[in-house]
Amino acid sequence: MRRISKSFGPSRVLTDVDFQLHRGEIHALMGENGAGKTTLMKIAAGLVEEFEGEIFVDGQPVNLTSPRDATRAGIAMIQQELSLVPELKVDENIFLGQERLRSLFFVDRKSQIDAARDVLKTLDFPGRLQSPVSQLRVGEQQLVEIAKALVAKARILIMDEATSALSINETERLFQVIRRLAAEGVAIVYISHRMEEVLAVAHTVTVLRDGRHVGTVPGKDATRRELIRMMVGREIHEMLVEDKGAKKAAKPMLEVRNLSLEHPSPTPNRPMLVQDVSFSVGAGEVFGLGGLLGAGRTEVLQILYGLHPGTSHGDIWIEGKPVQILGPVQAKALGIALITEDRKRDGLILDAGIDRNIGLPVMRTLTHFGIVLPQKERALAMSMINQLNIHARDPEQPTGSLSGGNQQKVVLGKCLVTEPRVFLLDEPTRGIDVGAKAEIYRLIRDLAAQGLAILLASSELPELMLLSDRILVLREGRPTALLDRLEFSPEVILEYASPGGAVQPDFSKLEATA
Repeated sequence: MRRISKSFGPSRVLTDVDFQLHRGEIHALMGENGAGKTTLMKIAAGLVEEFEGEIFVDGQPVNLTSPRDATRAGIAMIQQELSLVPELKVDENIFLGQERLRSLFFVDRKSQIDAARDVLKTLDFPGRLQSPVSQLRVGEQQLVEIAKALVAKARILIMDEATSALSINETERLFQVIRRLAAEGVAIVYISHRMEEVLAVAHTVTVLRDGRHVGTVPGKDATRRELIRMMVGREIHEMLVEDKGAKKAAKPMLEVRNLSLEHPSPTPNRPMLVQDVSFSVGAGEVFGLGGLLGAGRTEVLQILYGLHPGTSHGDIWIEGKPVQILGPVQAKALGIALITEDRKRDGLILDAGIDRNIGLPVMRTLTHFGIVLPQKERALAMSMINQLNIHARDPEQPTGSLSGGNQQKVVLGKCLVTEPRVFLLDEPTRGIDVGAKAEIYRLIRDLAAQGLAILLASSELPELMLLSDRILVLREGRPTALLDRLEFSPEVILEYASPGGAVQPDFSKLEATA
């Protein structure tokens, strides 16, 4: 790609960017949100038509005006925003647009199912092949998206935040697939905010900043500090310096005993989605939930927010008082706030302004005789914009036009205006850049210092270990270990999280009776 430039209206997003990709190369593309990474690769995938510059494949100029043109050129892209059809089954999504026919008018379903099963097996896909995609978790949908690109046998594979919802095991499995494809000659562009992934898998790293090419370095020579400096143009402390010693126990803010959730399709190995989970979270504590994809972390948070009335069981106390949580309205009234795993689907109205999104949870306080008072709504939004350092031109800016990090700050703002006592965080930094991630880390610690009880579920082990005071490890819906800070390590957490792994004595009875 030579001298690629692109503007959206008056906004210049790419300026004279050069990018080279070689056969069998894993080339990481990095930069903060808004740096132009995705736009550059959407141009290569034929998803953005009008731009300045030239594109060559195998040394020959190509005119990529549509995704079909890109497919003919051997280019496939796995986008950060999933492009699956929720009503179709897994195998139907994988072969959508590239169906296998047994005659002129009939699809060879058996061949498609067999091929889909083979490719999903290499990705260790935990879901059912014949399930509608709408029934899958975000991480499982991401695996289907990856499989869809793999069956296309692309020579150039672009992966935009492909592991954003994957656990450690699924990510390592994906790395094995990526390395195998590269060894077979496939050229791979790997866009990721996760520094450890880039350093582990990339042959080459290119960094963009403010729509311009900052530099390209060999992967073996890249360092975390240098890449961060290239991305943000300054030295920043990505990680907080925390006392790794044991934290003094605080009075419990939240206590749960024998929390369980019925499985819609129980099996002998997994009779319940969540089974006999007990813990307490003190005021000012960040309590982590660890485990692999499907371990039950998200479901625990959902139960506590009242999203599974009738199918969940267990006892819950807030500040020593027993409570029943039968829905989100009641949870909010009890001082519980939830940041969902998928902010765009469950956390925001993307077409609405920042002010409307932030004001929705407390709309009654912003109205007079049922009419919204714009001045109050705007003032509330401005207070959150200033407090959370949300980069926006004004409070009325559509939330969907913000970068991922700023969208996540709007979700945080929505929760903070309800003045919660218990904060439930499900993948709070999913799909955001290193600068925004550092800001959210600081905010989480600040909220804990103010006395909030924070329950954190994260698939990023460095993040989980950095922020948490204690970690409860789940495996297939059941607890296997409760770790203090001095016990944290990736190896220990994965040992307790992996099927067939160790179980602490306090939880072994639960395993034996399951």
